[in-house]
Amino acid sequence: MPIDSDPTERTAAGPAPAAGAVGMSAVDLTLGYGPNTVLRDVTLDFQPGKITALLGPTGSGKSTLLRTLNRMNDKITGYRRTGDVTLGGLSIWSPALHPMALRRKVGMLFQRPNPFPMSIADNVVAGVRAYERVPRAQLRDIAEQRLRAVGLWDALSGRLKDSPFRLSGGQQQLLCLARALAVKPGVLLLDEPTSSLDPVATESIERLIRGLTPELTIVIVTHNLAQARRVAHRTVFLNNGRVVEHGETGQIFGNPAEEETARYVSGHFG
Repeated sequence: MPIDSDPTERTAAGPAPAAGAVGMSAVDLTLGYGPNTVLRDVTLDFQPGKITALLGPTGSGKSTLLRTLNRMNDKITGYRRTGDVTLGGLSIWSPALHPMALRRKVGMLFQRPNPFPMSIADNVVAGVRAYERVPRAQLRDIAEQRLRAVGLWDALSGRLKDSPFRLSGGQQQLLCLARALAVKPGVLLLDEPTSSLDPVATESIERLIRGLTPELTIVIVTHNLAQARRVAHRTVFLNNGRVVEHGETGQIFGNPAEEETARYVSGHFG
């Protein structure tokens, strides 16, 4: 549906969430697929208005944990979990919280840009249009506001009807970030958001991520230790199916309590 078309109905996603950062917590969370347990007994707080980095070797469960925070694993064959995740004190599996409403409150940016096959402007407002009836003029304003927020407006203001697939990889990822922000989430999940980007685009994304707090709570999975040090307030180290250590990023990198953590953050892991 083009940006200048009115939506005909709202989706059954519940009321619009209040803007602003909100805290999340994992409580005695165990996750797995079939007989294989990926993470055991995870209890963590993701503090409101802070950036938390999830670190660990491949297979340590970082992405499984991240995708559990907005229930993106629920329909994967064999996925299982015990324990809970709360958002602002409410279980994300509560009947009072529809999955669509949860994903509006808890947005996500993936490892590779995933623009929709529609115009640049329509990409930005796709989520807004899905959740509520919005006047056409307001949709245009939202598109401009969010493209300005991610630094794309000057480059793309004359190309709003163009395909997003003509953009560079970095621009596509910024466009997807604009789309995620347009619905005003309280939490943003980032799954290695710069792993496919060049250093210039990476720097731009990191700068934007830092600027999103304290209005947003952010959880980022990254294999880039330097990136975690640059952007995260808090860091969680996962390995062998468990949380090894978590705390302030400066402490985790500068004075870790566990030898296992020290070896990983110093690059001598394995």
